[in-house]
Amino acid sequence: MTRDKVDDEELHEHEKSYPNRSPTSSEDFGANGEKGDTTRKQSVINTKLQNPLSGMSYDELMDDVSQFAKQYDLQYALDDLQKGALIAQKRSGFESMDRLTDEDKTLIREEKLHRWRQPKMMYYMTILCAGSAIVQGMDQSAVNGAQAFYFPYFNISDDQVWLQGLINGAPYLCSAVIGCWSTKPLNYYFGRRGCIFISCFISIATSLWMAAADDWWNLLLARFGLGFAVGAKSSTTPVYAAECAPPEIRGALAMMWQMWTAFGIMLGFVAGVAFGGVKIPAGVDNTQWRIILGSTAIPPMVVCIQVYLVPESPRWYMSKGKYEKAFASLQRFRWSRFQAARDLYYIHKQIAVEYELQEGKNLWKEFFGVPRNRRAAQSSFFVMFMQQFCGVNVIAYYSTVIFQTSGFTRNEALLVSMGTGIVNWLFAIPAVYTIDTFGRRNLLLVTFPLMAIMLLITGFSFYVPEGTGRLAGVATGALDFPGFVAYKASKKADLIHLAGIYLFMVVYSPGEGPVPFTYSAEAFPLYIREYGMAFATATTWGFNFILSLTWPALEQAFTPTGAFGFYAGWNFFGWGFAYFCLPETKERTLEELDQVFQMRTREHARYYLGMLPWYWKKYVLRGDVEGRKELYDIGD
Repeated sequence: MTRDKVDDEELHEHEKSYPNRSPTSSEDFGANGEKGDTTRKQSVINTKLQNPLSGMSYDELMDDVSQFAKQYDLQYALDDLQKGALIAQKRSGFESMDRLTDEDKTLIREEKLHRWRQPKMMYYMTILCAGSAIVQGMDQSAVNGAQAFYFPYFNISDDQVWLQGLINGAPYLCSAVIGCWSTKPLNYYFGRRGCIFISCFISIATSLWMAAADDWWNLLLARFGLGFAVGAKSSTTPVYAAECAPPEIRGALAMMWQMWTAFGIMLGFVAGVAFGGVKIPAGVDNTQWRIILGSTAIPPMVVCIQVYLVPESPRWYMSKGKYEKAFASLQRFRWSRFQAARDLYYIHKQIAVEYELQEGKNLWKEFFGVPRNRRAAQSSFFVMFMQQFCGVNVIAYYSTVIFQTSGFTRNEALLVSMGTGIVNWLFAIPAVYTIDTFGRRNLLLVTFPLMAIMLLITGFSFYVPEGTGRLAGVATGALDFPGFVAYKASKKADLIHLAGIYLFMVVYSPGEGPVPFTYSAEAFPLYIREYGMAFATATTWGFNFILSLTWPALEQAFTPTGAFGFYAGWNFFGWGFAYFCLPETKERTLEELDQVFQMRTREHARYYLGMLPWYWKKYVLRGDVEGRKELYDIGD
């Protein structure tokens, strides 16, 4: 594979392009200039990653394409490859290219004007990835209703809080310790499709194992085994979607992972309601959990049947040197061979630059030793940590028990828990738009304090005497699903207690729901992004386990009011950290992200501390203020 080297002339040209740029941190330049040279060289390579073909003349480009076609036995597509290379080099200038036919130009226009008009295989791949996300969500939430039956069935009492937490949280312990780190070898040897197939097969096997468990040890082992699937699937599916999709819809497809995971979470709640009255064997009480947990085997069966009907990731084929297979795969995902040839050559050049970045480096040392990467890891760790410690999975895993504690019967608790899943999914849909419109940091700054308030409402509502509004506090803002409001009103209990949890889910879904995975996927440089995402997913599943394990004991020790107040406090902490220490990544290029994360955290915090009077005067006092000083000196 040809590797483009960065030479002194390119460094000089790059410096001329940004004559006024200054370093954002004293760490960037050493006394002898070596760090400065490294930083500038890294910046040039990042510019090449933005478009590896920039700076090449027409003759150089055509010659490089010819060598590429010869090297990988693609001479039969040389004309398409050359036309595609011209488009990839300058996407906005295709109208004036004589080499392109009218049909070629029409195809390029359609990509921009009708980005969701895609070949059938692209939609089929999207359905596959949505199905994988649904598996993920249902595996997480089915335990919510099932535990109301299997704890009594196995005679696990309310005093055995640590055992309850261990059984519920076992999959996430396995995901954090083993599952997330198995992603790389599974992808390397079996491909993206193979990893998805294996993880879904494990989901099927462990779901049936859970349903057949004859003691709590078997149930615990089955749930631990489920973690192998949870970690690998969550790391691989979004990557597979991104590698198959064209740039115009790549970001939206990545966002859909969270949306369809929320749909799967809703289905887990639905299973609790649907099968809460089904006893196996008939007449034996507290056996409903078997069919609730067994039903989670259905979605992964569908995914396993479907997965090998969709082409493998073209990028994975190329990493194995199988360029003809990659080309065939791309042709099934694009309208024409010309477009597939363009993307094949462009991906090839991107991979060459990425290999250059990795050459001779210890990537784990780079991950923690380079300040820019360490700050990206810090920010990624924060958003992933707060996705769990904002308290959302207390609701996802324990809402049925919480509602029972607040006075609902078991069947009523299953029903209102299903409502939390519906709300979570419905309000995850607008996040596809809001995350790129309002930005990741702004969404967190708005939603953290609101989530804290909703948790405080929920917690303090336990002090309200039953029958005088207590039930309403656990679901403040309950959505009026048919007949339920009237039913509860007939019991003389308003909806104050109900509304806290429901409004919490309304606020969570467009904020801490989609932001962590989106933020983590773009914060790391490409050459360590695979390691960064493994670190990020291990973080979220690790703290997911801690939350699942500790909630029963926390609720017993602190009371429900104190336990909800504990997580409300973490949301206030999250707001403070996000305001002072979390950089924004929306609409940043790779080069701009380097500059963003090269800034020291203390400088970032000092800037936003100094901005507090400005915000107060502008937005509270509504006074006239001077223009806001820019935090980053990013060249045009």
